[in-house]
Amino acid sequence: MTTDRVRVAVAGLGTIAQTIHLPLLERLGSRFTLYAVADVSPSVAERTGERYGVPAERRFTSVDAMLQAGGFDAVLLLTSGTHAPATADALRRGYHVLAEKPLGYAQQEMAELEGLGEELTARLMVGYMKQYDPAAQRLTALVEEAGGPAAIHHIDVTVLHPSPQSQLAFAQLPPPAGDVSPDLLAELRAAGDKPLRTALGEEAPAALRELYGIIMNSVCHELSLIRLLAGPPATVDHAVMWPARNAGPGDAPSLELSGELRGGGRYGIRWLYQPNYPAYRETVAVHHATGSAELVFPAPYFLNAPTLLIATTGREEQQTRTEFRSPVSGFEAELTAFHRLVTQGVPPLSGVPDAAADIAFAQAAVRRLADRDGLTTAGESAHE
Repeated sequence: MTTDRVRVAVAGLGTIAQTIHLPLLERLGSRFTLYAVADVSPSVAERTGERYGVPAERRFTSVDAMLQAGGFDAVLLLTSGTHAPATADALRRGYHVLAEKPLGYAQQEMAELEGLGEELTARLMVGYMKQYDPAAQRLTALVEEAGGPAAIHHIDVTVLHPSPQSQLAFAQLPPPAGDVSPDLLAELRAAGDKPLRTALGEEAPAALRELYGIIMNSVCHELSLIRLLAGPPATVDHAVMWPARNAGPGDAPSLELSGELRGGGRYGIRWLYQPNYPAYRETVAVHHATGSAELVFPAPYFLNAPTLLIATTGREEQQTRTEFRSPVSGFEAELTAFHRLVTQGVPPLSGVPDAAADIAFAQAAVRRLADRDGLTTAGESAHE
């Protein structure tokens, strides 16, 4: 690109767009121009376009139509489900792409994207915003100072996850529009389910589908941090799920995962769904050769709440404790990095191989849970 201001189109105008990306694009107006929007709901596309000054002719009800119309430099894919088909289409048309996680659900999807060639996939960023958080970047530097991944003894992750409704109550979002045809919704659900059937088989047990969905849609953020600090986990040795004490119909289970790191240490992930817990809380603690450091993340939808990094070092019972905070959120830093990708070609922290690593991890976890509970695996997940 020859200009610094990127004309960006946004596909998918749901929760993450309304609470995070659209306000940030407005804040970063010196870098981005919101050029077009798309949503399956005509009223949502209309309302959002009106709110952000997008002309009526650039408000679409399908991603395909928006990509065909063009006129922009880059696209944010914030739609639900797999993003692989729209990503491939956008890359072929010459756009830069920031695709929200998960990029896809099946290794077959990742192979098809890799088949586009490095020239095209180099224009893709996968949306693991926590990797870009200034506190996470500072932790990465501390790990390098301590000796790098080989110095890590253990990475301990705990997520306390209240219900989505309680997390979003502050945002006062409008109710779902209700103007999407049932036939279109059914078509979208069928398209979204196809890669899951490829990954898990046609008749996967409900528990395996549930575990896979939680990892691919939520725990992938924690996996992205583990990759940032220590590379992809070497193994998944343990996987278990159980319900919350006060769980109701439709509530997600909690899960626990553990295994080896490539540098010789170990990791543990506890994702605890507590529907009535007071507030979202996530901690990522790294214990290394000369001390410890812990990230404390706020709820993901709080745009201006900083992540806290607490680092402890010392020897012979003499300890030094330091704290680091930044006013810049991971989402804002991610968009700034996307601007650098589009305008300067600066590579992103994550692309297709990282999304493929998530899938490989999730399928390994499915095998461990199946082994533990006497379930049968099929599809891609049946193969080591």
